[in-house]
Amino acid sequence: MRLRQGLYALGVVCGLLGLGCQKQEPPTVPMDVPAVPPPANAVPREGPAATAPVVHQVLDVKAGGPTDAGRPTATADVAADAAWTTAAVEKPRGEPPSITLRSVRTGTHADYDRTVFEFDGPRLPGYHLGYVKTPVQQCGSGEDVTPPGQAALEVRFTLARAHDDQGQATVAQRTLKPALPSVLALERLCDFEGEVTWVLGTARRAPFRVLELTNPTRLVLDVQH
Repeated sequence: MRLRQGLYALGVVCGLLGLGCQKQEPPTVPMDVPAVPPPANAVPREGPAATAPVVHQVLDVKAGGPTDAGRPTATADVAADAAWTTAAVEKPRGEPPSITLRSVRTGTHADYDRTVFEFDGPRLPGYHLGYVKTPVQQCGSGEDVTPPGQAALEVRFTLARAHDDQGQATVAQRTLKPALPSVLALERLCDFEGEVTWVLGTARRAPFRVLELTNPTRLVLDVQH
């Protein structure tokens, strides 16, 4: 009898010890964290670029290197002409093959509107940006285009293309109407023989600046309010 009572007591003690030694699991961290909402009137990415993660808060260029949308780049290079200006900005490049434009998007910020042209590959094509007289012409049809606003800011890329090997447009929309404080609308004028041209209708002939960003490869155009 005493042996049985002793074994029972030993079993109770071991059970209590086992409960005390159980590891407590940490609370589960939820994985469905809501995404940061985009700014008002932002135009999203298109095509393959649409699947890439985008954060929509732009950091000050002077505060930590240029960024596209609040996401620091692994390598960020500022173009030599990054100062605000109303004069034409040009950087010629002519190395073949043509570089494919993948995305055009816009957003507004405290003192300027930003337009981003994103390209395939590690380098940008050559470019020329400047205010032009209106109307401007579509390069294929020769049809006149008069953008809204008091000024027209033309962006021309060479050697570049806005279509794939099958001839399908890589940026579906030829016209964007973000109606931002400075950038009222954008229209593609040309995608022919190594030249891609867009024109921005702006509220006035405002100073602008040009930035070159990498990872992914982008030309950034900021227009002051």
